[in-house]
Amino acid sequence: MPAATHAKVLWFLPTHGDGRFLGTSKGGRGVDLAYLRQIAQAADSLGYYGVLLPTGRSCEDSWVVASALAPLTERLRFLVAVRPGLQSPAVAARMTATLDRLSGGRLLINVVTGGDPVENKGDGVFLSHAERYEVTREFLDVYQRLLAGETVDHAGKHLRIEGGQLLFSPVQQGGPPLYFGGSSEAAIDVAANTIDKYLTWGEPPALVAEKIRTVKAAADAAGRQVSFGIRLHVIVRDTDEQAWAAADALISHLDDETIAQAQQAFARMDSVGQARMSKLHGGRRDKLEISPNLWAGVGLVRGGAGTALVGSPETVAARIREYQALGIDTFILSGYPHLEEAYRFGEGVLPLLELDHGADSNATARREQVRANMGPFGETIANVSRPSEREHA
Repeated sequence: MPAATHAKVLWFLPTHGDGRFLGTSKGGRGVDLAYLRQIAQAADSLGYYGVLLPTGRSCEDSWVVASALAPLTERLRFLVAVRPGLQSPAVAARMTATLDRLSGGRLLINVVTGGDPVENKGDGVFLSHAERYEVTREFLDVYQRLLAGETVDHAGKHLRIEGGQLLFSPVQQGGPPLYFGGSSEAAIDVAANTIDKYLTWGEPPALVAEKIRTVKAAADAAGRQVSFGIRLHVIVRDTDEQAWAAADALISHLDDETIAQAQQAFARMDSVGQARMSKLHGGRRDKLEISPNLWAGVGLVRGGAGTALVGSPETVAARIREYQALGIDTFILSGYPHLEEAYRFGEGVLPLLELDHGADSNATARREQVRANMGPFGETIANVSRPSEREHA
C-alpha cells in the first residue's frame, strides 16, 4: 500500500457527553446545541476537513444535529450515520440527498451495522451478526443505486423494494462517499465490495498494517479500490511530559468498579473490533502505553475508539506520519474536553501536516490570512510591538 503524503483530518462532536475526566460526573460538561455549535464552528475556523457525529442510543440523533449545525458553518463536512436494519434504504437515500443539498454538498456517510445485541434489540433488531451484514449488503445495493439516479427493484433475503426512486438528487454526483469500519470477515467483505473509505480504530501500527493488507487484498479480488482512515483520540500539550500528565489526569477519578462494569458491557457485544480494542489493555491500568505514544486508557470505560496519541505537537505529528506511511489518509480525532482539544490539536499539530482539505478549505484560507496580517502573533506587547516566537526557557 503506497504511503499517504497528504491527510484529511476530521474532529468529533461529543453528542453523548463531554468532560474533563473519564468515568465520573466530576468535571462533566453539559452538551447542548450552544456547546456543539462552539465545537463545530471552532473546527470550521481551525481548518478541519469535517466532523464525525456518533450514533446509537447514548447519543443525540446525528441527522438532527447535523441539520442544525450545517447552516452555522461554512466549509465543515458532516460524517453522519446510516443504519442498515434500522432504516429503509429508500428513506435513508432521501435523507441523504436532502441534507447533501441543504449543506451544499458537505455530507459524508458513515455506514454503521451495529455491534451491541442488547442495544439492537432495544431498537427492534433481532438479527445475528452474520444476518446484520447480509442486510448491510442489500441495503447498500439499493441505497447506492437510488443515489445514482436509478429506479430500483430489489427482492432479496431481507429487503424488498419495488419502483424505488429519488425525485431530488444529491449535490455530490452518485451521493456522498461512504465510510465504514468493521473487523470481522463479514465486515471486510462489505468494505471490499461497496465502501469508499475503510476505517479502523487506533491499534498499534503493526496491527493496522495487517488489517490494511487484508482489506486491500479483498478489494483487489473484487476489482475495487478502497482508501483507509483511522479513528483516534489525541492528548496534545506543549511537551511530552505535560501530555502524559494530562493522560493520567483524565483517568484520575476512575475507580476499578467502573472499569469492571464497562468491560463487562463490552464483553457482551459481538463486535470483533470492540474485542480487539478491549484486548489491547485487558481492563488493566498498568500497561496502557501499547505502542510508542499510543495510550489505551480511554478504552477502559469508553466503547469503540479507545486509544489516544499522547505527546507534544511534534511527537503526535510524527506518529500520524507513521500511520500515513501505512496508507492511512484520513484521521478522525477527538479529545477531552472536545472544544479545548480541538484548539490544541488544530493550532499545534495541523500546521505540521500536509493536508488534503481542498483548495477552498478553511485551512488554506487561514494560512493565507496569516500571511496577510503577519500573524498569529499573540497579544501586543506594551501596545507597541508584536511578540516573537520563543521556546520555553
